[in-house]
Amino acid sequence: MTRLALFGATFVNIASLVSAQDPYANAKDGNGHTLPAYSPARPPAVPLAVRSPYTNAWTSTAGNGTLNSNGVIYWPGTPLGWEGIVAVDGISYEYLGVGSQSLPSLPNLKTAVPLTVSYDSQYSNFTFSAGPVELTASFLSSVLPKDICRTSIPLSYLTTSVRSTDNATHDVQFYSDVNAVWITYETNVTIEWNLYEGQNVVNGSGNATGQPGSIYSWLFNLQQPYEFAEEYDVPLWGNFTYSSSPMQAGNFSFQSGFSADLRYSFVMQRSLQDIVDSNYRPAATQEPAFAFAHNFGQVSSASILYTIGSVQQPIVRYLTSTGVVPLQPWWTQCYGDIYQMIAFHFNDFSMTQQLAYQFETQLKTDVDSYYKANMAMVYSNGTPPPAPFYSNGSEEYTKGTDTFGDQYIFDPNTAYGFLDPNNFSGIAIPDVQEAEAYYSIVTLSTRQVMGAYVLAVPPLGGCGNVSINASEPLMFQKEISSDGNVNTVDVMYPAMPFFLYANPELLKYNLEPLFQNQEGGFYPNGYSMHDLGTNFPNATGHVEGDDEYMPVEESGNMILMSYAYYKFSGNSAWLQSHYTKLNQFAQYLIQFSLIPGIQLSTDDFAGQLINQTNLAIKGIVGIEAMAGIANVVGATDDAQNFSATASDYITQWEYFAVDPSGRHTLLAYEWRSSYGLLYNTYPDKLLNLGIIPQRIYDMQSEWYPTISQIFGVPLDNRHSYTKSDWEIWTSATCAPTTRRLFVNALAYWLNYTDTNTAFSDLYETIDDGSFPISPSPVVFTARPVVGGHFALLALLHTGEDSTTGTSSTSSSFPRNSTAALSESALPLAASVDLGPASTAAAQ
Repeated sequence: MTRLALFGATFVNIASLVSAQDPYANAKDGNGHTLPAYSPARPPAVPLAVRSPYTNAWTSTAGNGTLNSNGVIYWPGTPLGWEGIVAVDGISYEYLGVGSQSLPSLPNLKTAVPLTVSYDSQYSNFTFSAGPVELTASFLSSVLPKDICRTSIPLSYLTTSVRSTDNATHDVQFYSDVNAVWITYETNVTIEWNLYEGQNVVNGSGNATGQPGSIYSWLFNLQQPYEFAEEYDVPLWGNFTYSSSPMQAGNFSFQSGFSADLRYSFVMQRSLQDIVDSNYRPAATQEPAFAFAHNFGQVSSASILYTIGSVQQPIVRYLTSTGVVPLQPWWTQCYGDIYQMIAFHFNDFSMTQQLAYQFETQLKTDVDSYYKANMAMVYSNGTPPPAPFYSNGSEEYTKGTDTFGDQYIFDPNTAYGFLDPNNFSGIAIPDVQEAEAYYSIVTLSTRQVMGAYVLAVPPLGGCGNVSINASEPLMFQKEISSDGNVNTVDVMYPAMPFFLYANPELLKYNLEPLFQNQEGGFYPNGYSMHDLGTNFPNATGHVEGDDEYMPVEESGNMILMSYAYYKFSGNSAWLQSHYTKLNQFAQYLIQFSLIPGIQLSTDDFAGQLINQTNLAIKGIVGIEAMAGIANVVGATDDAQNFSATASDYITQWEYFAVDPSGRHTLLAYEWRSSYGLLYNTYPDKLLNLGIIPQRIYDMQSEWYPTISQIFGVPLDNRHSYTKSDWEIWTSATCAPTTRRLFVNALAYWLNYTDTNTAFSDLYETIDDGSFPISPSPVVFTARPVVGGHFALLALLHTGEDSTTGTSSTSSSFPRNSTAALSESALPLAASVDLGPASTAAAQ
């Protein structure tokens, strides 16, 4: 079977239709091989090494691409050189990359045949047939939110293993290389490199094979680096490292040089020459590559390990009261220098595997727990039936009854999706378990979220009058693929559910630099700043207050994230320390949230709009959250004022916001028949603030199916595109049938979109689910906002599940109470490991 697991069988009543429509049923990759089977979904790109904004490599499935036909790309979509070949009985099989395309046709060089592709929250696994062996390439980018030291390491693992399929032994050698494009976008700047055994430079003479545990690392960098600078999102400072070890190989060899020569040499001789090329040069001049080879001889099975990543030291430029200072990466607190960090990470593989398994097991358990009332397990022994394929072409109309007994009609020639024949409202993609669909979404999102962050050692001293806790890291987010800002508040906000689910302390580490800057007197405006710096990794703020103008948006976000952190952590002292600044933001909301005027919201790509309904409700919910904050810190008079104001505003808001038909809220006040996703109601439900009337939730839940399309519900009536993070936030406020519509549509889009890079949060709900092209092209990819897909799991921690629907009666938070989650209910129920105790801080 070549289809994905989630939508991978056939309907009895429309089997011929599905077969005719399925674009993957008989498709071939660029090497002429049948496409592999995908599980749990067939995403537009599969994560390979995703550990930071600069260690962020994927392989695209666009154009029926596979790991050895499309190769490897950096998150923007630019090609990266990462090659993998296994030789079996004298025949070489390329399984990773497309480097063989630069070689002449050779009778002993073939491409491995892809069999399966699977992913979870930690791994991406690819299996191939390589003659008489089956090869597995397993890419591990661990996500361990409770382990701050391991989280701070910007390196990823690749294990490649073979096993005999005919019960015989075979002569097996492995080869892999990387090129210099990982460290530079420009092809005319000089790269320099060295090979190290541990911390010692290897001179490149003699057999490299040492002890099985010896770690060999290629390190290369720009000859003339430029600290804290990027070019086309590629860092212009730091080192790139590729490491391996002899392990149990009979012979281990290395070589750097012209990439085509290295690959040709291995294919013909199945070994390398232990030479370190001394001719430093640009990436486009006889393309330099850095290779390892392992010879296992006659074996029935064998396995090798590589580690890979881009390492920046220092990592962030930060504004303090003593000026702008460089911050060191947090891993320096834990492991020491780069060589010690590489060695720890390489030798830590088994422990990392165990910890990754624990997180993945918990994630599956939690998805099952959320859906347990529906008896919908993430995995089953059978293959789930697929939905009919949307072709947007001349195909046959069909109808049927789904597993819930609901009738549907489906016309694949339109983008309307699956409709109830009685009222033509949308229904969820039929015969697909929502739990399986949701798992395919969150498990793909996990590595992408954390791939946008770095952890840094706080500076000595402080920011103005603000003291700094040197025992905890500061966390910095890159707004990947959109503005490239540092700690963009309205990008942190949609990612919030992931951190509330996985480790609320990470949310605090991310908020803290924003508070330090504003409380230190470095920001002149009375509302919250938009971001901490225009260009990552320069967290130098906006001392002139000229950042992007989103005052209601960002002030509401800061309050809501701060209160959510408290509710999920119980850390009232932290709230107390920032109360003055939060109160300042709240005063702005009191003045401007009910009638916000012409302002941008987080959806700034859609343009300004006067009196946005969803923006106003964010401010009002924020004011109510501020009442809770005031009560927590003992400012009862403030709390009463905030609560009274929010109650007054919500009454007026409902009058302004609801369409005269009484069927839905408006996109903007007085714009009759306009509409949009009312996702800013989610914090009210999550925290059980109780400020939004139940009738609003019920009304919206009934409305969304009437405007749904094949790939989801449009963001608003101005365009046909949607945002995946806001869809899942919205789904969490809806009745189960409407939530299922949102979730299944997003999983369906994952499988059939023609986008070609990492998980996009912005795409068309019609046609082929492409990136938006009207009114102008917009490409969002690899952004951390996919943390919003964890909105349902964040609710699970508050006691809600798939049966809750629009009410919050089962929430662990009493209605409008300041009670925080008990220790036993805290996310993943584990303590935070900050690494070795240290009083040192970066200079």
